[in-house]
Amino acid sequence: MIREREQLFRKLLMVLDMLVVLLAFFVTFILRQHMHLVYRLDLFPEKQIIGGLSNPLKYFNMLPLVLFAWWASLSASGLYESFRRKSFFEITWGIIKSGFFTIIVMAMTEFILKLNFVSRSFIGFFFVITCLALIIERFLIVSVLRCIRKKGYNSKNILLVGTGKRAKNFIKLVHKHNEWGFRVLGLIDVDRDMLGKMISGEKVIGVLGDISKILDEKVVDEVMFIVPRSWLSMIEKSLLACEARGIRTNIAADFFNLNIARSISTEIEGMPLLSFQTTIGAEWQLLLKRIFDVTASLTGIILSLPIFLVLIIMIKSMSRGPAIFKQTRSGLNGRKFVMYKFRTMVEDAETKRAELEKFNNMNGPAFKMHNDPRVTRFGAFLRRTSLDELPQLFNVLKGEMSIIGPRPPLPSEVEKYEIWQRRRLSMKPGLTCLWQANGRNNVDFDKWMKMDLEYTDTWSLSLDFKILLKTIPAVLFSVGAR
Repeated sequence: MIREREQLFRKLLMVLDMLVVLLAFFVTFILRQHMHLVYRLDLFPEKQIIGGLSNPLKYFNMLPLVLFAWWASLSASGLYESFRRKSFFEITWGIIKSGFFTIIVMAMTEFILKLNFVSRSFIGFFFVITCLALIIERFLIVSVLRCIRKKGYNSKNILLVGTGKRAKNFIKLVHKHNEWGFRVLGLIDVDRDMLGKMISGEKVIGVLGDISKILDEKVVDEVMFIVPRSWLSMIEKSLLACEARGIRTNIAADFFNLNIARSISTEIEGMPLLSFQTTIGAEWQLLLKRIFDVTASLTGIILSLPIFLVLIIMIKSMSRGPAIFKQTRSGLNGRKFVMYKFRTMVEDAETKRAELEKFNNMNGPAFKMHNDPRVTRFGAFLRRTSLDELPQLFNVLKGEMSIIGPRPPLPSEVEKYEIWQRRRLSMKPGLTCLWQANGRNNVDFDKWMKMDLEYTDTWSLSLDFKILLKTIPAVLFSVGAR
């Protein structure tokens, strides 16, 4: 959990730093050569002391040593540890110290190996340029991350079960390490007399028997069990409630024989944890999925701009109302967001739904109807070709949806879900899914839910690729479109 994220962030930061150092090396080399050309033009005849770099290709043989020296010095300066709580002066000073260490390494290497071709001016320029580049990089990273956190995008809601000493220590860690992005929703105890009391700045909001209700009513991303041994016989129902809803669970005590959730061993500063989660996938896989989402959605938006303009004009000219239809949907773990679609119905379609409920062709809470009278003639074409879904590329770009994932339901539908069906909310909703690629409206509601749970339980990057390939012919031939 936390350790894996920190390791992933640390590795990404290392790669980015090495790219910055590499870029600074090339910039220094080009700058040094250009300075040589300036002097050759006799613009400064009184100063003929800087000559060209002898054996310039040999400089590139030094790159492995330079990169290693910068990596080692930055690591030794603590710049790959949590730096959000550090002042910018501390970060800057750490980079400068690392630069001096790298210069010493380069100078010693030059002396020991008698690398007479190495220009001292090159080393000086390289030190200045690299330090400035790394300082700017760190400043941008810190600024962006702080901005993201202020907007609430980089946070996870944690429900903490336990009020003892270890639970208090965990709360202190969460408060100390704001870069983890955790927000404690509240605490759970076994004693009702504890309700409303404050523990280390966090409120006790329920007892063990209230967990199911809290999970249904609040947006909970993870549940953390930090309980004494005397509670172990009492928390199994709570664990099963989390599992049924697809909520990731962490326990700092014992484990139970859960039916679906997979256990993952992790730790927080020496505290061993056993996480139970129904969705699988390492952090690096989820990162690749997000990179694909951003790349695909951005590319799709740019390429589809002419289509967007044409469809907006067509929709506005053929029926009254806005071209873009906005509707609140339920996303990851019940988060509500505004989903965008091209409008395919008449302007007052939502007010007419109640009188059409008796014509619903889909069992369960979802509403699907053959020849829905609210759908406009052009709207029927948009639905048949799935062009009405194009604006959801903006939802994908914003991070509210993914290219592949269960379709986002209405909050009113989620309220009618059976417990086992709520687990489909444990994956970020998507533009297309197994249901979309296997007949869409030709599939009944229960089978639809089972397909989504199959996707959740067996998720992999290769599965996403297979669904994407199956979606293409399903859209082209309008399979199950309504």
